[in-house]
Amino acid sequence: MATIDDFIHEPRVAYFSMEIALRNEIPTYAGGLGVLAGDTLRSAADLEIPLVAVTLASTAGYFRQMIDAEGRQTEQTDPWEPSQWAVSLDAIVAVTIEGRRVWIGGWLYVLGGHMNGTQPVVLLDTDLEQNGADDRAITRQLYGGDEAYRLRQEVVLGIGGIRMLQALGFQLRQYHMNEGHSALLALELLRRYAHPTEEVRAGESPYDIPRVRELCCFTTHTPVEAGHDKFGYDLVQRVLGDYIDPLTLRHLAGAEDLNMTRLALNLSEYVNGVARRHAEVSRHMFPGYHVHAVTNGVHPFTWTSVPFRKLFDARLPGWCHEPELLMRAECCIPDESVLMAHEEAKQRLIDEVNTRSGISLSVDCFTLGFARRMTAYKRPDLLFSDLERLQEIARRHPIQIVLAGKAHPKDASGKQLIETLHNHIRELGSVIPVAYLPDYDMATALALVSGVDVWLNTPLRPMEASGTSGMKAAFNGVPHVSVLDGWWIEGCIEGITGWAIGDDASSANGNDAGHLYQKLEQTILPLYYEDRAGWTAIMKGAIAKCASYFNSQRMMRRYASEAYVR
Repeated sequence: MATIDDFIHEPRVAYFSMEIALRNEIPTYAGGLGVLAGDTLRSAADLEIPLVAVTLASTAGYFRQMIDAEGRQTEQTDPWEPSQWAVSLDAIVAVTIEGRRVWIGGWLYVLGGHMNGTQPVVLLDTDLEQNGADDRAITRQLYGGDEAYRLRQEVVLGIGGIRMLQALGFQLRQYHMNEGHSALLALELLRRYAHPTEEVRAGESPYDIPRVRELCCFTTHTPVEAGHDKFGYDLVQRVLGDYIDPLTLRHLAGAEDLNMTRLALNLSEYVNGVARRHAEVSRHMFPGYHVHAVTNGVHPFTWTSVPFRKLFDARLPGWCHEPELLMRAECCIPDESVLMAHEEAKQRLIDEVNTRSGISLSVDCFTLGFARRMTAYKRPDLLFSDLERLQEIARRHPIQIVLAGKAHPKDASGKQLIETLHNHIRELGSVIPVAYLPDYDMATALALVSGVDVWLNTPLRPMEASGTSGMKAAFNGVPHVSVLDGWWIEGCIEGITGWAIGDDASSANGNDAGHLYQKLEQTILPLYYEDRAGWTAIMKGAIAKCASYFNSQRMMRRYASEAYVR
């Protein structure tokens, strides 16, 4: 079994993320941010880009979702045992939180890529006998507790993470912050690179800010102001004490509150958004900063179903390492082979739906899929805006629907959306069978994106930073229908890779339901039922033009050449 000694012989980029989807059995992720982090590391392993990841052990997981017959979500803890998957670290380090010394241990998880490469992942854990009960709980619940709990977690992640890597003997050439949760690592670097007191002139910063900026890069994922972590300075003073010069902190992180995104922006030489439109939105939100665009991607092997893996292996060998080979799908893969692979994946989804929900679906019926975090801006109820019209459409061309997604435990409106969807399921009755699969995870996601016929996405513009579920669908020959936001602005070629709902103007949000019904009724369903060759061409277009580009191999090559080598 690999040990830390196998990874400290060469300089590495330290990749910090509050959540990372390591595998389906390890619930250290809540959604898209964590899945992206996992795909980042898997591609880094494939490409042998030397990273070391730092995250929290989150031993109680995010939560297991239970949904009753009325559609009411309840939550249970989702514990996992690190010793079953990881090796205990020899080092422990300490941070000061609210005047107390909090000890941090951890675990080494070795993530393997598809091409036999590996990446070390350090899972920080405060559940140690040296700590009191409250401090032992800091790394238990992902995104749990109150604002003070969240700040304690971010102290452990950012400050504790830097100290742990140093204690383990890692040589670090750079630090990559995946979202602002880990931005306190930059404060730890400021303290490390502080000027000697006798060299600091009056009015000057005691810290070598340019040096820290050279070491840091930052990826922002949130185009909504409310989504950026902010902490009042009273709380910051209580938790951090005199850890950093307060004037410097306010200068770097904001005068009113400690804004973690602002802190990361000011202490990173390279900053990027996760799609071209998202970079534009971020530049508008934070004027004066140079925000690059590195559009997200998904890991080819992880998000391709077994039937399509076999097909690509036979027809386009090497596709996992060089997904650009998939550009040849239109000419090198027979239509019948694509249809057969999809039918096998679809049958697997139908079997899972039947087992988990008792709802009987047909492999011959057009199947629409929608699954993501259940929150208002994702508009999961848009499809059901006019039930009568939806039923009229389905009477001409049969439709069945599969849904999934969790609402954050504290998101009351998100939970209400799940109830509303279940009400719609009952109202649609036998005209449109609808299944809602509870406890959405990576395994369910793969079954859905590979087994449905079309993948649906309906966020309010411009609130979708990127979105990656439609990219996963593309690897399985499943076309996308979505509003033009996030990655779909770049990926949509109308009638070739999928279809757009409305245009890319934010003012069009109000009529999106009408556009969606029109597209289903007049274009998508007639093509599916009446033009098999035309439909297969779009399936192959999704593979050749989307999967070949929107993958994490391309994404990591961009990070390596633009962010890590400067």
